[in-house]
Amino acid sequence: MPGIEKLPIEETLEDSPQTRSLLGVFEEDTTVMSNYCTQLYEAMQRIYDAQNELSAATHLTSRLLKEYDKQRFPLGGDDEVMSSTLQQFAKVIDELSSCHAVLSTQLADAMMFPITQFKERDLKEILTLKEVFQISSDDHDVAINRYSRLSKKRDNDKLRAEAVEDVYTSRKKHHQTMMHYFCSLNTLQYKKKTALLEPLLGYMQAQISFFKLGSENLTQQWEDFLGTMGNSVQNVRREMEEEVGQMQETIQDMERSCDQLYAPCDPDPAHSPVSRNLTRKQGYLHIRSKTGLVSSSWERQYFFTQGGNLMQQGRGEVAGGLVTDLDNSSVMAVDCDDRRFCFQVTSFDGKKVVTLQSESRKDCEEWIATINNISKRIYLSENAEELAARVNQSALEAVTPSPSFQQRHESMRPSSKGRAGRASSISSVGSEPSPALSVLSLDALVAPDTPIQFDIISPVSEENAGQSKTAQSGRRSNPFGESGDSTSEDSEDSILHQLFIVRFLGSMEVRTAESTDVIPETMRQILAARAIHNIFRMTESHLLVTCDCLKLIDPQTQVTRLRFPLTCVAQCSSHQDNRRLFGFVLQPAGGQGDARAVCYIFESNNDGEKICDSVGLAKQIAFHSEMDRKAVEKRKEHDKAKEKQQEELSKQKQIEKDLEEQSRLIAASSRPGNQPAADGQVLVLSNSHSEDSDAGEEGKKRGESEA
Repeated sequence: MPGIEKLPIEETLEDSPQTRSLLGVFEEDTTVMSNYCTQLYEAMQRIYDAQNELSAATHLTSRLLKEYDKQRFPLGGDDEVMSSTLQQFAKVIDELSSCHAVLSTQLADAMMFPITQFKERDLKEILTLKEVFQISSDDHDVAINRYSRLSKKRDNDKLRAEAVEDVYTSRKKHHQTMMHYFCSLNTLQYKKKTALLEPLLGYMQAQISFFKLGSENLTQQWEDFLGTMGNSVQNVRREMEEEVGQMQETIQDMERSCDQLYAPCDPDPAHSPVSRNLTRKQGYLHIRSKTGLVSSSWERQYFFTQGGNLMQQGRGEVAGGLVTDLDNSSVMAVDCDDRRFCFQVTSFDGKKVVTLQSESRKDCEEWIATINNISKRIYLSENAEELAARVNQSALEAVTPSPSFQQRHESMRPSSKGRAGRASSISSVGSEPSPALSVLSLDALVAPDTPIQFDIISPVSEENAGQSKTAQSGRRSNPFGESGDSTSEDSEDSILHQLFIVRFLGSMEVRTAESTDVIPETMRQILAARAIHNIFRMTESHLLVTCDCLKLIDPQTQVTRLRFPLTCVAQCSSHQDNRRLFGFVLQPAGGQGDARAVCYIFESNNDGEKICDSVGLAKQIAFHSEMDRKAVEKRKEHDKAKEKQQEELSKQKQIEKDLEEQSRLIAASSRPGNQPAADGQVLVLSNSHSEDSDAGEEGKKRGESEA
């Protein structure tokens, strides 16, 4: 190319200062070019890396759009139109990803390769030749200096020849290196132009090819689709604006209508009357908790009723926790810590007391009325609000302080006459049904010929009036068919002892003990009968599970109320919905007479499934113990039979020995005459010996017959 300066190769041998000065200019130009090329290479490398990242990101976007159907959105993401639309977009973006991948390949070949070759090969070659040239120049200077120091007076042919040879070799090497170095520097002036133009040309051609490929593949195929999607987006945006407008109107209406609800107290009680027919309620209350002997704290929590339970749930919690059981509970308005609108809930056994505070008098009275309705188990009826409306007079009385818990339950306790007839007929249990509950049909819930036992008559729970009768008639019989006295058998040697707190709901005879539906059906009939007859009292006991029996123990006197042999327990299960309810079926052993199976229903403080698992574990342990006992008995019988056989063998050997002795005596007695002895004495066989011989013959005959 014209206008390009170059180093004169012809003047390399002379190596004049002018040539060295011109060489310095070329070397400086090479250094500047190397620095600039390095910066340009880094910029093009960033373009290439960005293109690779764009290609990978586009491919990842396409893959995520294809996986939209596999997502499980909590608010529902199963819109088929949205899913198909995203699949179409995934297809488009996938093609774009392919185009970006092609562009990345073209940039690597047409842009990065030329500038990399120029940087790594040509510039490094110049640097290498520069170092070699500098070394050869230094060697030539050393050789010239050595040659110039040859002595004129002491001329030595050998030294002169070596110096001349050294100058010749170094000058030749220096000249050749300098010529190659000049040639590379002159060539670099041309390569630096191509090294700058080729990468840019490759970049532009790759971009043009990419745009042409995208225009051919996308514009013709997806123009209509993109137009349709644009219209859909505009429609969604309009729907969103309409929805936002409606929500703004709703917010304004709510602000106007709820202005009176912002105040904690009711400004106009007549405007918002108290609803006393509720069986469910929820809202924020303050609960009192003790922090010391005389100090207490109040915490605001969200409370709600669920069935017969009062639950609380903190902010951020997923589920609520049990506060207290409202069945058969009592509630009253109280004064506590100089706070207003406080009420107190006492559990059925009086062991747990919960003090709560509401924000207004109306809210307080509604909570009291609701808890009263739940305490009467009105929520178990089909028309709960209608029944609550009929009995709301009792709920109104709960606003003022009510009698104590013991007095309330004493008033609910049936008379001794009713208790005596409770085991024979359902009609004599508790008080008569209230008018509010008379709409329910007793025959639809309990079979007329099947009595239900609602209470446990313990031998230690009689009143003083009944103790005199017990003393006259001896031991009182238990309506469950067992003795009232505590059993003498103790289970201290049992390896399993588990104690549970339970409350007896009732028991009744069942036709079969094998069906899995007998316990749930019995639960349904007993709970329905309790609701019909307003029976709220439940006897609390301790259920002791051992390896041989189940015991119901009085928690106060520690006397065994009932004892159920574990071998008679046919099955045990809990309620499917209310895990606190469980029951078991007792099958009389041996089927004496026409005795039927009896199903007992209880309510526990914890999970009834754990009690059923404990009973199952006890039966399994008892089964293995019984198998071990039978194995030991069988082993003892086998040892006894073996000993008896040894005795018979010893007897047989003794008989054989006696027979041999008798045979020897008979042989001795059958010798002819009385032969004289050596000393002149005569051996005389007396009649007794003959009789013994006869007896020996008879014994021999008898032994032979026995053998």
